Amino acid sequence: MESRYPLNVWYAAAWDTDIKRALFPRTICNKKIVFYRKSDDSIVAMDDACWHRLVPLSMGKLDGDRVTCAYHGLKFGPDGRCVFMPSQETINPSAAVRTYPVVEKHRFIWIWMGDPALADPATVPDLHWNDDPDWAGDGAYIHAKGEYRLVVDNLMDLTHETFVHAGSIGNDAVAEAPFVTTHGDRKAQVTRWMIDVEAPPFWEMQLQKPGNVDRWQIINFEAPATIAIDVGVAPHGTGAPEGDRSQGVNGFVLNTMTPETDSTCHYFWSFVRNHHLTEQRWTTMIREGVKRLFGEDEVIFEAQQKAMEANPDKVFYNLNIDSGSMWARRLIDRMVAEERGETHIREAAE
Repeated sequence: MESRYPLNVWYAAAWDTDIKRALFPRTICNKKIVFYRKSDDSIVAMDDACWHRLVPLSMGKLDGDRVTCAYHGLKFGPDGRCVFMPSQETINPSAAVRTYPVVEKHRFIWIWMGDPALADPATVPDLHWNDDPDWAGDGAYIHAKGEYRLVVDNLMDLTHETFVHAGSIGNDAVAEAPFVTTHGDRKAQVTRWMIDVEAPPFWEMQLQKPGNVDRWQIINFEAPATIAIDVGVAPHGTGAPEGDRSQGVNGFVLNTMTPETDSTCHYFWSFVRNHHLTEQRWTTMIREGVKRLFGEDEVIFEAQQKAMEANPDKVFYNLNIDSGSMWARRLIDRMVAEERGETHIREAAE
């Protein structure tokens, strides 16, 4: 089966707090990787298989900044080179495991699974709101039992809020409102304004003002799998559609998905807000509320994945509301084609 994801990109492997002075295994793009922090707090990522007999290195232990295999005691340095073999002084020069570029940024550990010569830290997806002092919030991790593009589809079309999240963030206004979709070489955007509508409970709780609102959802996609959604509400008529959001409340739903296998993914999300910045009560209350919402989405991902596997000859049909996800998938396909040297073939097909 052809890969559905590019490799010459940065993928989030873990929250920064997940990686400690201990061996942390995780499967990324169908490869088993082991992570750990060195004594200087920098991070190592290497193949989770000993050069000798392929026993997972994550079953071993850290010896300083070296990994000791649990089977025969071979030791590997942070660069992946073997530095010790039992019962011999000469180290086989081929004894090494692959290591991967990593970057710690925006509260995540990012890994580059492709050509290391192309790994530019400046191209890490922009999720700066996670550590911006003008925003406050928190997030969580979901092990999604569906391929990563299903999550992209979900986030690029928020019409589903009306039906999947009725009673919290969804109401009829979401499904009825018009939207505009734009795109570039690596990015796509879906903008939807709901004017003079009733605020759903999630936003009514944050705004704490009576009356109808003007509500916005601006979905920003960065290929292949990072989505920052600018969301919020303001009292109707206070100028939010024209650019003055000062009377309202604003949040960002930050999402980045990493293929684990062809049918599962790592889903990292957070919600940050521009109000009550110093109150942990608000952070906890909103995080737990969003966690419940995303639990409802998980049910959909898993059901879709099972249906796809049960009906491999079936195809997805598209509606107008799918324009954002269609462009996201097209940009992903283009990245995969470029890595294979097939760009001219894909462009001709379009």
